[in-house]
Amino acid sequence: MFTTRSEMRLINGRHYHLRHWGNETAPLLVLLHGWMDSSATFRFATAHLEQDWHLVAPDWRGFGDSEWNQGSYYFPDYLADLDALLEQLSPGKPAFIAGHSMGAMIAAIYSGVRPERVAALALLDGFGLPATRPDEAPGRYARWLREQRQPPGFLSLGSLDDIAAKLRERNPRLAPEHALWLAGELTRPGEDGKPVYRADPRHKGVNPVLYRLEESMACWRAIRCPVLWVVAGDTAEHPMAKGVASTMDERRGQFARREEVTLPDSGHMLQWEQPDALSQVLAEFFARQSQTT
Repeated sequence: MFTTRSEMRLINGRHYHLRHWGNETAPLLVLLHGWMDSSATFRFATAHLEQDWHLVAPDWRGFGDSEWNQGSYYFPDYLADLDALLEQLSPGKPAFIAGHSMGAMIAAIYSGVRPERVAALALLDGFGLPATRPDEAPGRYARWLREQRQPPGFLSLGSLDDIAAKLRERNPRLAPEHALWLAGELTRPGEDGKPVYRADPRHKGVNPVLYRLEESMACWRAIRCPVLWVVAGDTAEHPMAKGVASTMDERRGQFARREEVTLPDSGHMLQWEQPDALSQVLAEFFARQSQTT
């Protein structure tokens, strides 16, 4: 039966919310969620891991129940947060990590920057952003300046049933009861009692620093641990997939010790749409890697 223990920790001067579940006497496996998501995202995708692993999932700063920034969010801050978190959870010992989407991108760069801190890595449909061009910079900076004066916000939400219906519209294989549970976890009651997102709306703002694919690939080449790519089989129309499709083979080639698994009948949120299959893939991969470390 799925039960979690919540904990608040001070990470880089911010209060971070962590979920613990599984076997807390077993080896540590850290689960990292993606953009506009939270640690709740892994709720249904760990059944095959819970007996053999101590699962810990943080809410990134500005998401879930972790503390918000006072201003903009910058990607390197997440690297520093992960570094500080692992120093607390796994001091002096390489950690096993699985990340989805943005969480995967953070974990992949971190694993190249701190290769000695990661024992094995699973990347769940998170293989970097579309490459950018230098001539995009003026427009990016201009938009960022506008957003400093008028920060982005969220549209009003309906009931939890309405939110669950929207989640299922975007993720058609998501079970109705799972969608309703996630709707409650991704929101909280506002001052008027209506649901509001737990995430900081500033995350919707543009990052003024362009994503430089060449820098990410240099970090990927420095990874020393085994890496599992888990690819969603039905993401052809997802904006992220369209943006990286032409460079996927080049991206694959940067990982010296890469395995790859495709989950059919799954969109980008594969931990929602194919939770049991994903759990089985992760359990098999991390079981093999734990035997060699």
